[in-house]
Amino acid sequence: MNVSNSATGPNKNPSIPNAPIQKLSPEEEKKKFEKTKKEIDKIKDFSVKKFKYILAMSILPPQSIPKWIEEEEAPVESKDHVHLAIIIPDEKIKETAKVREEVLKEAEKSKEKVWLHVMTPAEIWEICMDQKFDLSAAIGMSYPLYDKGLLGALRVAEIHKSLVIQKFEKYVVSYCIGGSLVRGDAEKTSDVDVFVIINDTDVKRMPRRELLERLRGIIYQYVAEASQIAGVQNKLEPQIYLLTDFWDSVKDANPVMFTFIRDGVPLYDRGTFMPWKALLRMGKLKPSPEAIDMFMNMGDGVIPRSKKTLLTDIFTNIFWGVSTPAQALLMLNGCPPPSPKYLVNDFKDAFFKTKMIEKKYVDFLEKVVKTWKDYEHEKIKEISGAEIDSLLKGTADYLARLKKLREEIEKKSQAETIERIYKDITEALKRFIGRKSQEKIVEEFDKNYVKKGKFNNQHLRMLKEIIKARADFKKGKLDAHKVDLARKDADVLMRDLIEYVQRQDLRSVDKGKMKIKVKDKILELLNANGKTFLFDGPIVKKVTTKIEDSTIEEVDEAVSKQKDKENVEINSKIFDMLKKEYGSFEIVF
Repeated sequence: MNVSNSATGPNKNPSIPNAPIQKLSPEEEKKKFEKTKKEIDKIKDFSVKKFKYILAMSILPPQSIPKWIEEEEAPVESKDHVHLAIIIPDEKIKETAKVREEVLKEAEKSKEKVWLHVMTPAEIWEICMDQKFDLSAAIGMSYPLYDKGLLGALRVAEIHKSLVIQKFEKYVVSYCIGGSLVRGDAEKTSDVDVFVIINDTDVKRMPRRELLERLRGIIYQYVAEASQIAGVQNKLEPQIYLLTDFWDSVKDANPVMFTFIRDGVPLYDRGTFMPWKALLRMGKLKPSPEAIDMFMNMGDGVIPRSKKTLLTDIFTNIFWGVSTPAQALLMLNGCPPPSPKYLVNDFKDAFFKTKMIEKKYVDFLEKVVKTWKDYEHEKIKEISGAEIDSLLKGTADYLARLKKLREEIEKKSQAETIERIYKDITEALKRFIGRKSQEKIVEEFDKNYVKKGKFNNQHLRMLKEIIKARADFKKGKLDAHKVDLARKDADVLMRDLIEYVQRQDLRSVDKGKMKIKVKDKILELLNANGKTFLFDGPIVKKVTTKIEDSTIEEVDEAVSKQKDKENVEINSKIFDMLKKEYGSFEIVF
């Protein structure tokens, strides 16, 4: 090592941000980059494992190194080194020498020349306070090796700042950061609070409000672009102020502005923000008497406001927290969701009268609804801590009971579901198998319908699963998931059974249909259940020993009875009656 803060070794990576530039082919560049990256990663892995509190570790940009040397933050002999920045928490500042010593020992094993910059967030912000914005920008735009969130948050702010200043340098007075980033506890998902102050003192061509809205719209547009370029999850939260408005707020003792001036850190400043900060520290920024009166008067109403807020929060949370689950259980039980006006009565009818819940829970629901109404009509002005405790205790007990009630409703619903699907399936099977025992139905379904190709093995499996699900449920072995599977199987099986029955019905009905041609008119005959009907357009007639008027209801009844019969019976005397009525006719199909 030729300097106390570096590790010696030939530079093998001109393509990494800090390495000296050489004229190399793309393939050579790639090889050197990979080799250098591998060496630097070894140092990084050692560092973060040895010092778990490290917040970030990065490589400073090569173009910034002359500036670090110029500001005497690094010696001249480090100009060809890879400059590593290690950021540690403020409370670990006493560990700086130890971190530097241990990391340099590891760096000595490397084939790269390394210079270390060990700093805390407070030291970075001090660089900003000293208006050395080139150095703070270099840290923000450094190549990240390891980051718990601080470096990424600073990077996205730096990129956004550059976009804003590039577009509006004439108008930007200060661009500052605040919040978790300045406190040093920024994470990879932390919001980044930034403040942009716009100079409106010489605006002549447009109203100040219009200027603010235009600039605000464009500045907000840059947020997404900055996040994309930075490649971080941190969301920028910019606040834009006109200089005149900002100064008025300072004079009026606006707490937000005072906090911003006190805690904010400039990433860019045209000699305005730092004087404000100094004046505030010196006690020179003081609110006007009118502002003092305004803020003092706010204290006069704190007690009534607090009581009103307490009432609002307590009653709103308890009312909706008690009434909404009650509505949910009514819907689960098959009732439409009632309005608050009818909630108690519906709840009582559905659960208390059916002995599913005890009276004290109905009474508590009624008490909460009544209390809410009294609050809305301003009959209740205050509430004591004891009353709040009582309501909260009652709510906890009530909600615990409703959870048990839900289990009971779901179990009841499951029982009804499994019985319904079992009954529907067996009744559908009896339509063409006959009224037989469960065992015989399964046996005949398999023998006469599955094995003969009218249904498949999947249908037989579904039937057996539904029967098994019903038996398991009666033994208490079935859960909601298996009931739902049985329901889905039943839907498929029922659909196919109905389709089969309909095909059979249509087949039996079609056997009894024919058409006759009388002169130039086509009439339709339907034979069903030993009866013959004649359709002449919308007119329905019945043909027996004579032709007489009939109805669609009589036709439906005959067709329904015919569905259960295999053969269609047609009386030959029908044709004699038709010939007698219409003369000669021709049967057409």
